[in-house]
Amino acid sequence: MKQALAYITKRVIAGLLVIIPIYLAILLLLKGMKSLGQLVRPFTQILPDWLPAEQLLSLILVLLICFLIGSALRTRLGQRARDRVEKRFFERIPGYGLFRSLTQQVAGDSHQTVWKPALVEIEDALVPAFIIEVFEDGRYTIFVPSVPTPLAGAIYILDGNRVHPLDVSFTDAFKVISKWGSGAKDLVAAMENGANRREAAVLTEQAKIAP
Repeated sequence: MKQALAYITKRVIAGLLVIIPIYLAILLLLKGMKSLGQLVRPFTQILPDWLPAEQLLSLILVLLICFLIGSALRTRLGQRARDRVEKRFFERIPGYGLFRSLTQQVAGDSHQTVWKPALVEIEDALVPAFIIEVFEDGRYTIFVPSVPTPLAGAIYILDGNRVHPLDVSFTDAFKVISKWGSGAKDLVAAMENGANRREAAVLTEQAKIAP
C-alpha cells in the first residue's frame, strides 16, 4: 500500500512540475491582457465590430511588451540583470533550470543551455543525464531524470572519468528521455565520436612533441 501511494505521489508531483509553469504562463498572459484592456479601449473603434477588438489589441500589446523585454535581455546590461534575478530567485524553484533550458532551445538559444547533455556510468550502465556543475577537482554534479517525466529525477556527484559530455542539443537528449529511450543509439554514437576526437587530438599533440 505504501509503495503504491509513493508511486502515485511521485507521478502526481512530476505532472505538477510540468503543468504549473504552463498554467502560470497562461495566467500571466490573461492577467496582462485584462490589465491593458482599459488602455486599448479607445482604439477598439478602428477595428470591425465583428472582431473581439479589446482582447485582440490587448494580446498584441502584451506580445509587443514581451518582445521588447526579450530584446532588452539580449544586451549586456540586460543579461547581467537577468542572471542576477535568476540566481537570487528563480533558480530556487524546482524544475526551473530544466524548463529554462527547454525554452531556450525552442527559442534557438542553444549556446545558453543551462544543462549540458551527457551519458554517465552508473554501476554497469550508461545513463542519459544532464551536467549541472563542474567541481574544481574535476568531479561533476549530475541530474539523472526519470522516465517519462524528465522534470523529476535524482542527483549524483560523479568522478570526471564516469561522465561523458555529449555534443548534442538539449532537445535531442530530452526527447530520448521522454520517449522511453527511443533514439538512445544517437547519444551513444555522439559519445563515441567525442571520444574518438579527443583521442585523435591527444595523438596529434604527442606527434608535435615527439622529435
